[in-house]
Amino acid sequence: MKLEILTPEMIFYSGEVDSVTLPGTLGSFQILRNHAPIISSLSKGMLSFSVDGHIREMEVTDGFVEMNNNKITVCIDSIRKR
Repeated sequence: MKLEILTPEMIFYSGEVDSVTLPGTLGSFQILRNHAPIISSLSKGMLSFSVDGHIREMEVTDGFVEMNNNKITVCIDSIRKR
């Protein structure tokens, strides 16, 4: 599935991933291939995604995520890489 992570300044990441774990406002949740369409608010916390078994993690601030047809778009205020 395709993941795009966007900030006001740039496209931080765009590429294929196996899974994404996000800091939802009501708690952390994971999105896998063929997940039902969803729109959710995000809070400050850790965002991680897996690419070919390698996990990348970063700290993010408030934002939103949309998942539809195996495309995940994450819009956030800022990112701090770990």
